[in-house]
Amino acid sequence: QVQLVESGGGLVQVGGSLRLSCAASGRPFSSYTMGWFRQAPGKEREFVAAISRSGGNTYYADSVKTRFTIARDNAKNMVYLQMNSLKPEDTAVYYCAADLGYGSGYQLTYEYDYWGQGTQVTVSS
Repeated sequence: QVQLVESGGGLVQVGGSLRLSCAASGRPFSSYTMGWFRQAPGKEREFVAAISRSGGNTYYADSVKTRFTIARDNAKNMVYLQMNSLKPEDTAVYYCAADLGYGSGYQLTYEYDYWGQGTQVTVSS
């Protein structure tokens, strides 16, 4: 079992920044790929970013590629999502997720085995 707890969401103005954190427990943290997803009201959950076990490889959705940065600290069992230049369309509940497998579908929700409860991000104009 893996437990994931997100934090850091909130209300921010357009152009502002937020840093989301996700604390993991239950299994050796370096044994799984980590991802961030988001879900806006009335929309499907979508991929935001992912990071490999070692942190050496990162992947981003095109919509956030130049604005968001994913990072992990395996010593602290933490994964982060730094979000800059936020836009109203970034408003959503953000989830971190853990993938224990070795497939290449890091952008697919069904590849992930464990999910956090989510944290709300609201970008106001």
